[in-house]
This record gives sequence, structure tokens and C-alpha cells, in this order.
Amino acid sequence: MTRKKAIFDEWPEKYDLWFTTTIGSLVRKYESELILNFLDPAPGEITLDAGCGTGVFTRDIISRGSQVVGLDISFPMLWRAGENLGRSHFRAVQGNISTLPFRAESFNNVVSITAIEFIAEAEAAVAELFRVVQRGGVVVVATLNNRSPWAARRREEARKGHSIFSQAVLRSPDDLLSLSPVQGVVRTAIHFDMEDAPEKAVETERAGHIMGLMTGAFAAVRWLKP
Repeated sequence: MTRKKAIFDEWPEKYDLWFTTTIGSLVRKYESELILNFLDPAPGEITLDAGCGTGVFTRDIISRGSQVVGLDISFPMLWRAGENLGRSHFRAVQGNISTLPFRAESFNNVVSITAIEFIAEAEAAVAELFRVVQRGGVVVVATLNNRSPWAARRREEARKGHSIFSQAVLRSPDDLLSLSPVQGVVRTAIHFDMEDAPEKAVETERAGHIMGLMTGAFAAVRWLKP
């Protein structure tokens, strides 16, 4: 039987290359800073990275001493993650966030980065993330912000049939908070534009962070499981 392709199967190389560009490396830096600030992984912990892709952000979690289980629906993305990260602190599992193949309270912390926009039943998926994290553990979910100027470009690409953005549901920071009845904290990053010079991008990002703007292209929410 032929395996059904996941939407990211043809994207591992393109995904990694984007983060090596000048603006892409800045995007990675600021997105990773927000994720690590919210997640605060520690040595000896086991973290689930649900929708880990090629492991771009997984590497930063591992650098804090955490063991990581990376789950993704796309086998090619997982294979690339294994090549990028090695096997000493990373275990790859192919699966769906909506039906996680793990027992309840299996992880100290759970993170999911830019995956929720491709899941039809987002509330159910977040409930799954809560199910597999221990009490007192952190759940962090990040997504593409529909309040960002980047969203207009993404919608235009979707209208033209872009294989990724045509299937994405962009949400606001408030939409993110509403995905769980547990009270959460939300922040955004990437306040600069894709066409900005690096120096301008750095200054714009600093100003957006200081002002606590909710219009950054990358929105993340942090919940604590009661």
C-alpha cells in the first residue's frame, strides 16, 4: 500500500535553507528566544516537540540538557531531523498531534511550533498536548499570527495555491489563548518585515519586544497544567 504524502514531505531541504538566509537566521533567533523563555527546558527533563519538522528548534531545547522526543506526521521531515540532531538526546516518532501515541503524563514539558495551523480540530489537539504532560508541566504552542503584516503575504501566496499556506489556518494571539480553558500567557515575535535590512530588523524587533506588541508574525502561548 502506498503511503499517503504529508503536506511537508517535499519541504525538508527548503525549510532548513530558509533559516540559513540572512533574514531567516534572524527569524530563527527571535522565535527560539521566545520558545526557550516560555518552555525553560532543564537538564534531565523529557520534552515532547510535537510537529518537530527538521529539528530547527529542537536543537535549542537539547542544548539546555533536555531529552527530546520529536513527533511529526512527515517521515521525510523526521528523517532530516535525525540527520541534523543525531540520536543521543533525540528520539523520532512518526505520528499525529491529534492522537498522540503516548501515555498520559509522559513528559515534563510539551512544545508545538507552527503545527497547530495545519490541524482542523485545534482544541482537541491542544487537549492531547495537555494529556501527555505531567501536572505542573508547561505546554507551549506557537503559530503564524493573523494580526501580523506577514499574514497578508501568506494569504496572497495561499490564493495562488502555495502548497503550505493554502492549507494553513492563521490565528490571532486571542485565538491561541482560547484553545484551552486553562489561563495562558501570550507573546509575539518577528515585528520586522521580510524585506528589512538586518540592522533595521534588529532595531524593530527590540522596539516591538519592549512595547509588547501583539502584531509579530510569530505568536506563542504558554500554559501551566494544573
